Amino acid sequence: QVQLVESGGGLVQPGGSLRLSCATSGDIFSAYSMKWFRQAPGRQRELVASITSTSWPYYADSVKGRATISRDNRKDTVYLQMNSLKPEDTAVYYCYVFVRGRDYWGQGTQVTVSS
Repeated sequence: QVQLVESGGGLVQPGGSLRLSCATSGDIFSAYSMKWFRQAPGRQRELVASITSTSWPYYADSVKGRATISRDNRKDTVYLQMNSLKPEDTAVYYCYVFVRGRDYWGQGTQVTVSS
């Protein structure tokens, strides 16, 4: 059973920073690509960033230059550092992994960017 647990969300002012964490279990972490999605109210869930098992990153255009995805295989954790946050970054952020034909999602962590 794969479990994903996000943390690190919160309320931040525009221009601020947050680091989101996703801790995994199930002895799968190092072998798989990990992804961060987000979903704002009334909008579809969208891919924010991903990182391969060999740490190659991908970023959506909306966060490119402001986000950094990284992973620590010793801690089975993936991170998303978000800088220069904007109100439009407000959303629930989800960690995701596709393992052996199944989708796994975390419970999400709320990020609110507001003054």
